[in-house]
Parts: sequence; C-alpha cells; structure tokens
Amino acid sequence: MRQAVLSALISIGISASTAAIAQTKPVSEKLRRGEYLVTIMDCTGCHTPGVFFGKPDMQRPLAGSEVGFLLPGLGTFFPPNLTPDKETGLGSWSEADIAKAVRQGIRPDGRTLAPIMPYKNYGRLTDADAAALAAYLKTLKPVVNRVPAIAGPNEKATAPYLSVVMPQ
Repeated sequence: MRQAVLSALISIGISASTAAIAQTKPVSEKLRRGEYLVTIMDCTGCHTPGVFFGKPDMQRPLAGSEVGFLLPGLGTFFPPNLTPDKETGLGSWSEADIAKAVRQGIRPDGRTLAPIMPYKNYGRLTDADAAALAAYLKTLKPVVNRVPAIAGPNEKATAPYLSVVMPQ
C-alpha cells in the first residue's frame, strides 16, 4: 500500500513537472534564441561600455558605448543603450519597435538609424528571429547609462570617436 501511494505521488510529481516545463519551454527557447542572436550578431561589440578601449565592462553589457563613429557628411553617432532602462535605454520601446529598428533601421519616433548599424543585413532576420532578439533584450537588467549625444556633420563630438573611412 505504501509503495503504491509513493508510486502515485512520484507519477503525479513527474506529470506536474512535465506540464510546468511544457508551459515554459516555448518562452525559454525563444529567449535562448534571442541570446544566441545577440551573441552571433556581436551586439556587445559596439553596444557595451569599454569595448573600444579594450576593456569591456561586462557588468553593464549592452548599455551603450562612450566611443562613437564619425561618418563623413553625417556626423558622429554613439551606439545606444540596448537595456530596458526607461530613461537611457529601450525601456519605452515595444518588442515590435526593437524588431523594426534592427531590421529596417527605423526608430519609434520615425528617425532612421545611422548606417553604421547594419540594419540592411539584419533585415534578413526572420520574423521569429527578430521577435526572439527583441524579447531577449527586454529581459536584460536595466542599466542607467546615457551615451554621448549625436553630433551633426558640422558639430564637434563631446566624446572619443572612431573615424569611418568611406570608399571613394
């Protein structure tokens, strides 16, 4: 009798665990896919403080860079904070806003991202991959990090920058 009760409890426990895993599995797979995409797309390679100084601050991954890119005729652009901080990052952006920016280069306010962001290449992401990437970014720890302001083509940048050489 005791063994039958124990077997029944184990069976119920396994069923409950399996049901819980089945309910969370799609979400975690989507987030794992998003993390994978952030890794292979090397988002941290531009959007993490300290990267361009050879000392990435992995306590603040994807929180934006203090080093920008000077694009001749366009200005100096700084990789923004991709964490979900509401004041300095993507906290007020929806997942659809993030996916549109990554794939089409269009911000929620209608402005176009600087061409240093390879959105034309990222435009080839599938709908599922763009959604996974956006969902993953929304799960990051929000980090307050205001990057330097964009400088127009005739303005002096207020922070260090790399000059991009345009082909003739």
